[in-house]
Amino acid sequence: MKSKLLFIFLTPYPAFVLKILLVLLVCIVTLNGCNTNRMNQQTKYRQSFSLDGNAIDIHVAGVTDTINIIFLSDTHLAMQDDREKPYEHYSKRMSQAYTSTRHFQTGEETSPQQSFAETVEIAKEKNVDLLVLAGDIVSYPSERAIAWVDSILVDSKLKYVYTTGNHDWHYEGMQGSTKELRQAWINRRLLSLYQGNNPLYYAVDIKGIRVVIIDNSTYEISPEQLTFFNQQVAAGVPFILVMHIPLYVPGRPVNYGCAHPEWNKAHDKLYELERRAAWPEKGHTQTTMAFRQKVLNASNLLGVFTGHIHQQTLDVIGNLPLFVAKENASGNYYHIKIISNR
Repeated sequence: MKSKLLFIFLTPYPAFVLKILLVLLVCIVTLNGCNTNRMNQQTKYRQSFSLDGNAIDIHVAGVTDTINIIFLSDTHLAMQDDREKPYEHYSKRMSQAYTSTRHFQTGEETSPQQSFAETVEIAKEKNVDLLVLAGDIVSYPSERAIAWVDSILVDSKLKYVYTTGNHDWHYEGMQGSTKELRQAWINRRLLSLYQGNNPLYYAVDIKGIRVVIIDNSTYEISPEQLTFFNQQVAAGVPFILVMHIPLYVPGRPVNYGCAHPEWNKAHDKLYELERRAAWPEKGHTQTTMAFRQKVLNASNLLGVFTGHIHQQTLDVIGNLPLFVAKENASGNYYHIKIISNR
């Protein structure tokens, strides 16, 4: 490279050509410097990560103690009693789903209720710092199921966080927009699970790491949620992001639906089966698209954790890992350890 540059400048070019070459050289060096600084910034906290089965280790600079987290999503509990009778027309299909499953490790027959209870027991045995419930814990807002979950969590004495999935608040065929129905059933049935936090966005701090929870169960992000996320980035505290629906990843199907460019009515194949409003014809709002880009550029973000698709996947975009968990209905969970990289 040096010999080529010397050749360029020793060659008798006109003065104006040399000036142009000098400007181009400065631009190249500046751009390279910006890219290098950006990469250094992106790796300021997260040094490395690994995924082995359902165990995730994230090595982080500056953390003084190991943080243990159990993450679960998509338990799909369906429990009924007399209180459900007025809503049977809306819950019939999902009340018959996931009644019996196969355990992800043993292959033995199990159930969502047994799987949830066993996962909570595992969290207690591991003495975790936090239990994360990332949505679709229930298949519809069953009063009995939610009360049962609430009692299990209270009895466990575990610190936990919760956000809704697209099923937690959805009675199939009930009139109303997704935003209206989400808010209505959060207020009527799910509110206790938030422990006083804002249901649509909040954060908790654990041993120097922040866990940021954002509800994207309608597939969309609101301006208030985007503002909140920007505040978490600006705070400079290393954090993980918890949502229900995965972010769009190139090559992934449209059920990676948060900011997917093909998320629109033309690609919504399930709205008639699920008896809900179809996705908008124009697709996502600009706010949702901007949110995805902000997530990918967040220098203090250690990882993104979601569920929804009932498959375990890992994608890495620009050095940022995006983890998706399999359904807890079959006992699946992630054991996440955030470890000091001394």
